[in-house]
Amino acid sequence: MEWLNVTAENGLWGLLAASFLSATVLPGGSEALLWGFLKLHPGQYGVALLLVTVGNTAGGMTSWWCGRYLPRWQRLERLPHKEKLERWGSPALLLAWAPLIGDALCLAAGWLRLHWLPCCLFMAIGKFARYWLVAQSAMN
Repeated sequence: MEWLNVTAENGLWGLLAASFLSATVLPGGSEALLWGFLKLHPGQYGVALLLVTVGNTAGGMTSWWCGRYLPRWQRLERLPHKEKLERWGSPALLLAWAPLIGDALCLAAGWLRLHWLPCCLFMAIGKFARYWLVAQSAMN
């Protein structure tokens, strides 16, 4: 873990950037970075948890905005599970943190024109819960 031994301030900026990028289509391991950072800087628990949640939610909302501006192609109207997302609406974005389906959920929610504010709130709640569990494991 010596390679992670950066100043707390630089590490926090790195966590913010990594959490944003890992919420887009780029692969990333922001959970592992959060865990390692908190092992080295346990006093930064609250700030680190806030920044990774904000960064990851901002990345998810970027996917939402990309979906919002995708054209309404007829072929996409027949996507599998489209009806489920329409039925569940923005609460489905509690799963926006999940690998593989999370990015697709965010993109689809934008494409379906689900209102941005509930989408953002549900996304943030789900992402916070995941990071909180990671942070708790780092503190033990």
